[in-house]
Amino acid sequence: MVARAPEAVAALDLGSNNCRLLVARATDPDQFEVIDSFSRIVRLGEGVARSGRLGERAMARTLAALRICARIIRRHQVVRMRCVATEACRRAIDGADFLARVERVTGLAFEILPAEEEARLALIGCLPLLDPTARHVLLVDIGGGSTEVTWLDRSAEVGALRLALSLPLGVVALAEGFGAEPDGTAFEAMVRQVQRLLVPIEVRHRLRDRIGIAPVQMIGTSGTVTTLAAVHFGLPRYDRRRVDGQSLPATAVDEVAARLRGMSNRERAAHACIGPGRADLVVAGCAILTAILRSWPVAELKVADRGLREGLLHGLMGHAIGQDLVAGPDDTAWPRPGQAAAAWDVA
Repeated sequence: MVARAPEAVAALDLGSNNCRLLVARATDPDQFEVIDSFSRIVRLGEGVARSGRLGERAMARTLAALRICARIIRRHQVVRMRCVATEACRRAIDGADFLARVERVTGLAFEILPAEEEARLALIGCLPLLDPTARHVLLVDIGGGSTEVTWLDRSAEVGALRLALSLPLGVVALAEGFGAEPDGTAFEAMVRQVQRLLVPIEVRHRLRDRIGIAPVQMIGTSGTVTTLAAVHFGLPRYDRRRVDGQSLPATAVDEVAARLRGMSNRERAAHACIGPGRADLVVAGCAILTAILRSWPVAELKVADRGLREGLLHGLMGHAIGQDLVAGPDDTAWPRPGQAAAAWDVA
């Protein structure tokens, strides 16, 4: 008798810039295999920072992409899925109305994900990249409409403390404010704008002092970070296998950022690791990452081509990985140094 393949599940992340789908099957406990994926830059959050509403062209682009996602989901006979929308729909006054329209047109039912839950799921998705000996972990997720910052203190002396924050600024809004081709002066102005948002966090939580006491592992999960890594490594085209899990020296961020802002928008669009969809956004992403590294300096950055969708998939499959992260910040059941994190296969 031939054993039946595990049933397929799907995670769909609708952000301010990207629409991204993963379809997967469970393999071993706490592991899964990706069997299909889809990603398209839709810029749903275009103009939201100014108008507070979703634009018609942005909604049309997004609906076209979601129709493709619905076909992929039907083709794989997905039995469980979770569709989440993040900052663009959180911020836009017509975000919920648009998602109701999406459900009528495509049959996909979305939930608007709270920022703290987005940060928690991204951390769960990145757990396989955690250094088992790390006492502190700082996860940075630079999105199109917001930037999530999650701090994890795993020291045995103080227990496990979590800090999950969402900055109301991502690459789309920042790029809209400063243009597609910022010079060095404009770039520094972008950095200062982000730093101003970080000051209250530092004043209240003193993360810089904690970094000075014990080493911290910083993980970056976003198109900005993966693009920076691909450019730094000189890849002829983007290759997830050569980026995910690699370490990027903090000094390389300044070097690549300078190189990218020295290029024209057309030159960035022609770069095989950037492309036209990110050409006018990647410098803004560099500014956000630069501001974070100036505020909380570390020696290197772990690059993650994974995050929210993988966290969603673990939850759909009932995996134990990250379940201790569900509790609030006073809980002491976070993974301790020395505990190994699960990994998974990617088709």
